[in-house]
This record gives sequence, structure tokens and C-alpha cells, in this order.
Amino acid sequence: MAGAVTRFAPSPTGALHLGHAFAALTAFDRARGGQMLLRIEDIDRARCRPQYEAAILDDLRWLGITWPALVLRQSTRLPAYASALNRLTAMGLTYPCACTRTDIRAALAAPQEGAPATGPDGPIYPGTCRGRGPDTGGSAIRLDMAAAMRRVGEVSFTETGPDHAGAHRFDADFMATRIGDIVLARRDIGTSYHLAVVVDDAWQGITEITRGADLFAATPIHVLLQRLLALPTPAYHHHRLIRDDAGQRLAKRDDARALARYRAEGATAQDIRRMVGFA
Repeated sequence: MAGAVTRFAPSPTGALHLGHAFAALTAFDRARGGQMLLRIEDIDRARCRPQYEAAILDDLRWLGITWPALVLRQSTRLPAYASALNRLTAMGLTYPCACTRTDIRAALAAPQEGAPATGPDGPIYPGTCRGRGPDTGGSAIRLDMAAAMRRVGEVSFTETGPDHAGAHRFDADFMATRIGDIVLARRDIGTSYHLAVVVDDAWQGITEITRGADLFAATPIHVLLQRLLALPTPAYHHHRLIRDDAGQRLAKRDDARALARYRAEGATAQDIRRMVGFA
């Protein structure tokens, strides 16, 4: 998508690996003639480390990737997320949830529930706390999916990635049964991945979201939040994932594939590009 505004948005919780290199290079390449922005997703302060952020910037420069001087850090954006959450609450679309993961597993294991469905965030929440008043307290704030979908009718977006290219539409039944009442904010963080990325993508003026295919299933959530908050819906491009010899997606624990290790062993940036499929 020539002339697009894309973004690369790593979390500073570990070293960049080959999968990150492919994601960053893809975003940078698709922004040719436009701009690739850099966002540091550091809302999980318990796991984020300054040394990881410094290493991320160093690795990206080594790969030949450039970005505007301004780097957006989510840790500076908490008031914006709170404002968006308050807006959804004022619309009557949220409720506090006091359920622990153990509570949710127990509810889903009840015989009358049958086999629990799994959505983008794991087991789909059974709605135990739905209907609780805003002042009843809890460890999380959830979106009342049925109420949200009554406002928008359906959600849709255009995908240009290799696995799901084309137009996609999702109705209220799909959103309720396959996604459910997602978490919008946790008490210890003040937001969630879903809410933060939607608010930040709009604020940064992103016109194409380029990210891994593992996040395709979360896109209906993000488009719904965009609709509810009156934010633009960008184009989406979910690229392939870099996998290990066993076919598993690379994770930050895969130190053997960390860019820093390849660099220490004498690899060049061009070597990395070839390894992930960029000639």
C-alpha cells in the first residue's frame, strides 16, 4: 500500500527475534512512499525494561529501519485510554468484573455450559458479572458485547494479507458467541491491549495496520471499538509468521533466534533479511 502510514509496535519485555525483524521490515516496506511510525507498547510496567527498549531501537537501526524522531510510548498515554473507557461507560457499554481466572475456568467447566469456546483472548467469558453496577468494584472492566453490537449492527474491514484477503463482516451473533465480553481495562494497568492500540492507531493517523497473522482474530474487536469511539478504520494487512523447526511461532523466550545473538555471531543486516524472506 504505497504511501501508507504504518507502525511497528514492539513491547520492551525481551529481545527482538527473527519474527520481530520480519514484522518491522514488512511494515517499513509497505510504508514505502509514506511513513512507518514506531510505538513502544509498555503498559505492562511489571515486565517492561529500559534495557530492552534500548536494544530494540539499536536492532532496528542495525536492520536499516528508520522512523520519525518521535517515538510514542503507551506509558505516557494512560489519560487518553481512561478518557476512551469513560466514554464507553457513559454509553452504558461496560461493567466491572470481579472474576478471577480460576472463577472463569470453574464457570466454563460447569456441565450445563458444555465445551467452552475459545476466542482471541482465550476461553470466552461466560458473562458472570454482566449487569453489575459501575460502583460494585472488580479487578477488570469488560465490554458488554451484546449492548455494543446493538449500537453498531455489524463490524467490517478490508484485509490485504495473504491468508484472509478481502472484505470481512461480523454480525452480533458472531461477536457474542465467538469473542464475548472482552476486558477493556485491568485495575493494575488501567487499560488493555485492545483499547490502547485502537486509541493510539487513531491518534497516530495510521492508515494501514501491518501485523502478524496471529492477531487477525482480534481485528473485529478493534473495528468495533473504532466504531463505538467514532474513530477511523484503517486497512489491515496480517502477514505470515516466522516459525521454528517444529512449526511453532517464535516467542521472546527463543533466545537462540534473537537478533543480538546473530549480530554477535557476525551476521549482517542483509543476512537477516534473507533469512526471513526479504531478498
